[in-house]
Amino acid sequence: MSAPGQAPRRTTGLGRVLVALYAVFAIAAVSRAGVQIATDFSTAPLAYLLSAFAGVVYVLATLGLGRSGPRWRRVAWVACSVELLGVLTVGTLSLADAQAFPRSTVWSGYGSGYVFIPLVLPVLGLVYLRRESRAARAAA
Repeated sequence: MSAPGQAPRRTTGLGRVLVALYAVFAIAAVSRAGVQIATDFSTAPLAYLLSAFAGVVYVLATLGLGRSGPRWRRVAWVACSVELLGVLTVGTLSLADAQAFPRSTVWSGYGSGYVFIPLVLPVLGLVYLRRESRAARAAA
């Protein structure tokens, strides 16, 4: 439900797919990181903490894309931007210095372990948010 005087967010088509994908990745990344940190943290602390961070970013992106209002829109912009920066940074570092990442993260190899969805998802999210912003401005 949206706040009084605010148009509800139209999560149809691409928006619904993005929210669903982000929700799946949020659950998967948080769950995987939780198990890894609880059972095998000393093996690859950096990788496991990065996976946990990625999970938090996915949770925030899910909420930001799925809820209405300017605050949630900003949360979505920041989350998708941080995710893209994280995928590019961790992807590059994991290829340049594989020993620093003895275990893979969600973002290792630009998300290659997840069919590169972690690389494509923030781009789609940012494109969707930009399109939505333009539509809102045109309607105003």
